[in-house]
Amino acid sequence: MWQISVEQIFFAYMSEAISPQYKRILLKLSGEALRAPGSKDNISPEIVARIAREIAEAQKQGNLQIAIVVGGGNIWRGAKASVRGMDRPTADYVGMLATVMNALSICSAVQEAGVPCHVMSAIEMKNVAEPYVRNTARELLREGQVVVFAAGTGNPFFSTDTAAALRACEINAEVVMKATSVDGVYTADPKVDPTATRFDAISYEECISRELKVMDQTAFTLCKDNRKPIMVFDMHQSGNITRALLGEKIGTVIGA
Repeated sequence: MWQISVEQIFFAYMSEAISPQYKRILLKLSGEALRAPGSKDNISPEIVARIAREIAEAQKQGNLQIAIVVGGGNIWRGAKASVRGMDRPTADYVGMLATVMNALSICSAVQEAGVPCHVMSAIEMKNVAEPYVRNTARELLREGQVVVFAAGTGNPFFSTDTAAALRACEINAEVVMKATSVDGVYTADPKVDPTATRFDAISYEECISRELKVMDQTAFTLCKDNRKPIMVFDMHQSGNITRALLGEKIGTVIGA
């Protein structure tokens, strides 16, 4: 007998049910999400493969232009290392190299899923990744290739959230989609306050007035000033990345 997986049923449904809301998207992935809970491995090939399949499926179904920025927190956090006595710029450069490892892993898995993919690094490393050039990145996206931006902004003291916001502005992405471990933006931290409620949509101004920590302030201000909506959603639920990329209303949308 034929056996059809839940994943196959989901993708068949998505191909019929959803029309993309955005054409060019900047997807921000958490580095921590690439590590299996309780595992000693910094990168789970199974998790990376699942994420890549969802990205590839959305790109194929929606004919989307997808750029990705990935964090490095599963391997290294520069801010924490600096608190323990390491020179902050050096610690941040180590973190940038961690994002390169994650980016290469994601790119390889996306290619295995049948979609061409390039890694572009803000720090030059010719044998590993192409240097980041804005116009080249835009051309690759127009050609239908997924582009993974690595090494943050290439400068210390800036987070990968800021790198995501910056690259979104540079490539004229229509939206920043932040895939996290929480299913949206809440009135308070839902892990601390059980009475916290989730917003379906919220304005930039209300996020600021409520002091909701969606992104670091630099990243959030870049998105606000350049009118880039931010979608925050849970990446751990199977299929959510595809749903978000193809335009289904999940998580919280932050806008004007």
